[in-house]
Amino acid sequence: MSKKFYVDPDITKSETLPASFYKDPDVFEATKDSIFLKSWQWIGDEDLVKQPQSVYPFVLLDGFLNEPLILTKNKEEDISCLLNVCTHRGNLVVSHPGKPKQLICSYHGRKFKLNGKFEFMPEFEETKKFPRPCDDLHRFPLKEWGPFLFVGLSPAFDFQIVIDKMNERVGFLPLKDFHYNASMSQDYLVHANWALYCDNYLEGFHVPFVHPELNSVLDYGSYKTEVYDYCNLQIGYTDEATEVFDLPKDHIDYGKNVGAYYYWVFPNMMFNFYPWGLSVNIVKPIGINRTKVSFLSYVLDPAKLNQGASQDIDKVQREDELVVENVQKGVTSSFYKAGRFSPTREQGVHHFHTLLSKFLNA
Repeated sequence: MSKKFYVDPDITKSETLPASFYKDPDVFEATKDSIFLKSWQWIGDEDLVKQPQSVYPFVLLDGFLNEPLILTKNKEEDISCLLNVCTHRGNLVVSHPGKPKQLICSYHGRKFKLNGKFEFMPEFEETKKFPRPCDDLHRFPLKEWGPFLFVGLSPAFDFQIVIDKMNERVGFLPLKDFHYNASMSQDYLVHANWALYCDNYLEGFHVPFVHPELNSVLDYGSYKTEVYDYCNLQIGYTDEATEVFDLPKDHIDYGKNVGAYYYWVFPNMMFNFYPWGLSVNIVKPIGINRTKVSFLSYVLDPAKLNQGASQDIDKVQREDELVVENVQKGVTSSFYKAGRFSPTREQGVHHFHTLLSKFLNA
């Protein structure tokens, strides 16, 4: 892609990314290689391969990246994330979850260990210099955070720095005790560019105007954004002391009424911590103006559900969906070019645009 983007590092002087970013098909295609292949992506939790010798095939960002992968756990309980593509002729190796002792390609019988290591191939006795390392299934970097799993296809940064930063605030929480709740989880189809959805998430500026009920719970005047290398944090303070975290005495926010920690991780992951647990939001591009947002709920304390900053999450999502879709219509205008940032309220959006330009220009 020949087009270059510039976002001034000084937010008081900077303009947003131009409207062309959200509507140029070439830019949308370029984000696949320049952004999504170079970052980290959510897989799910370790229950996907709960038992030893388990396999779980999936497609990473189906409809966009379309990368066929396999999550495996061997008998030693080591978890691997592998390319689900046979190194012989490119057939998919695993079609269904299960508990096999080895991976066997159904096309010509090539066999692999559960960690992807090549084991056997019939009718290859006369093949010279075989097997080679490239005959193993490709293995991707995998990171674990509590029960949660992340994969980097060709990552440009170490995900551990993101985990360490999030643990500064929420490391006291027993993540292993968070349990997935399917009835509280669902997908939303948003008719807008994926980045517009992230733009909206990354600022509390719109809360008084778009979310009146949420605004009545949060203390908008104390709403705070902190920016780090590849993630940022919005802290939702509240005057309702009964709906806040019970923070340990050595916590950086001890003594403050924190109703929510909203973490965004570049480019498309959100981790919303509430006293009841965690809402994970994964923003999945489908087309240049179509996005699927998966809301995944992990509950720690059911007694605290639907209270404080987390009450009626579905209504808040619908309100966000409406405004983001209206912005999508607006940026397609021939006369809208770019906007400016509020230095006090849009640090998160500025951070996002800075990273997008950095990765696209690399």
